[in-house]
Amino acid sequence: MELMGGEVMEKLEDMSSVYDFDPITGNIPATKVEITVSCRNLLDKDTFSKSDPLCVLYTQGVETKQWREFGRTEVIDNTLNPDFVRKYILDYFFEEKQNLRFDLYDVDSKSPDLSKHDFLGQMVCTLGEIVGSPASRLEKPLGGIPGKKCGTIILTAEELSNCRDSATMQFCANKLDKKDFFGKSDPFMVFYRSNEDGTFTICHKTEVVKNTLNPVWQSFTIPVRALCNGDYDRTIKVEVYDWDRDGSHDFIGDFTTSYRELARGQSQFNVYEVINTKKKMKKKKYVNSGTVTLLSFSVESEFTFLDYIKGGTQINFTVAIDFTASNGNPSQSTSLHYMNPYQLNAYAMALKAVGEIIQDYDSDKMFPALGFGAKLPPDGRVSHEFPLNGNMENPYCNGIEGILEAYHQSLKTVQLYGPTNFAPVVNHVARYAAAVQDGSQYFVLLIITDGVISDMAQTKEAIVNGAKLPMSIIIVGVGQAEFDAMVELDGDDIRISSRGKLAERDIVQFVPFRDYMDRTGNHVLSMARLAKDVLAEIPDQFISYMKTRGIKPNPAPPPYTPPGHTHHHTQI
Repeated sequence: MELMGGEVMEKLEDMSSVYDFDPITGNIPATKVEITVSCRNLLDKDTFSKSDPLCVLYTQGVETKQWREFGRTEVIDNTLNPDFVRKYILDYFFEEKQNLRFDLYDVDSKSPDLSKHDFLGQMVCTLGEIVGSPASRLEKPLGGIPGKKCGTIILTAEELSNCRDSATMQFCANKLDKKDFFGKSDPFMVFYRSNEDGTFTICHKTEVVKNTLNPVWQSFTIPVRALCNGDYDRTIKVEVYDWDRDGSHDFIGDFTTSYRELARGQSQFNVYEVINTKKKMKKKKYVNSGTVTLLSFSVESEFTFLDYIKGGTQINFTVAIDFTASNGNPSQSTSLHYMNPYQLNAYAMALKAVGEIIQDYDSDKMFPALGFGAKLPPDGRVSHEFPLNGNMENPYCNGIEGILEAYHQSLKTVQLYGPTNFAPVVNHVARYAAAVQDGSQYFVLLIITDGVISDMAQTKEAIVNGAKLPMSIIIVGVGQAEFDAMVELDGDDIRISSRGKLAERDIVQFVPFRDYMDRTGNHVLSMARLAKDVLAEIPDQFISYMKTRGIKPNPAPPPYTPPGHTHHHTQI
């Protein structure tokens, strides 16, 4: 009996809860983008020679909107057309508006204090604007010195390459310790990448193989960034557990490796002893708690969202606004459509937050804007897809401001009515998406609504059909209604289906606006959070469409190097 007591004690000591880990959000480190800076025709501030330029990059905090210095290039002596060698490496997030400011100085001394040098001009843009430009190359005039032409700045963005590899590997184990009184162990493994500060972050969990001490796990694929953040020599820690129904999984042992070791593939180097340190300290004759063997390893380069954007894929943004009577009379301050002269209403706020980010990926900045659920002049017919600008032939508005303007105008001319039908606007965008399935365009529909949907069956059908097309749908719910139907459409927990057909991918993201209203009234921050949450899934939805269709990104046009101004060609 004593023996069993010891085992029970050991079981208690080894209990280690491996929390439910979501492999999708496993906090993969951000995509890194390298920015190269060149300038042409800078101002000449030096009397006897040309300027000695330096570029300083500032980034902006989301909360404070304060500019913080991010880094400086080297100084290049005696040129007005510098091509800086030192590059900036930034974390890129599609779902955030990342404001950047580039300041140029003519350096006159060794002082690090910028006020001691001559200011040559500045340019402000977003990181999305740079990557969303043709071939991810943005050229803009420098400004900031009244009455002077300050020349131009040219920025190119390049995604750092270790971000894009995915590794596929398979493991088996032999002679693992038996942890269950009845039957053998039910082993599974948990992988962790090490962080700069020596802590570990979970990045993969295998399935459980029941009742065996010699499991063969299924092969799995993981982004290399998730496994080692692109650092091939960084420690990867692997823990082996015996699964227990009550969640008190028993620790069998662990081992460490690195990406570089795993990349050698199946070999004597990739057989690992699983060691249980506590057991080793207690038992003199302890050898190990089993071995784990790498059976296969391969790596392939995945195309990333930025590969497609750089290759010229455009994101088309369409907005659809709910004009049903449940929003309340627009002339009353309780209405969700009330036009407060001092503050945007919820519809306008949500539209602006999402639109300002997506517009960086649409070269012509012309956006179709639709309304649904209103009676239209002159005859009062009800429409579920009418252009906000009143022009059936051309529903396009110029920029986000153009949409807001058309929205305000239409509130004055149409009568709010009902019911709340989504299918017509979903099918409207689907018709456009169906016409370009070659990967050159992707469509994002933003529906802003106060609520309870009347045509659920038709909308589900429209979404299941839309899932085959290059499109995604964002729904923002405003007001205080119950949004249960929207959560169902979102399909995060249960994939949406219609007439027994499952949607082939999840294309809907829903958020309730009220969850983002900041008690303190700081709308800037709350709208940035809203945009982040609704847009975060789009790159993955976009990639899943391209991948299932076997569409590869166009090669980016060759990098354009602007001519230095050495040859003066006379214009004839």
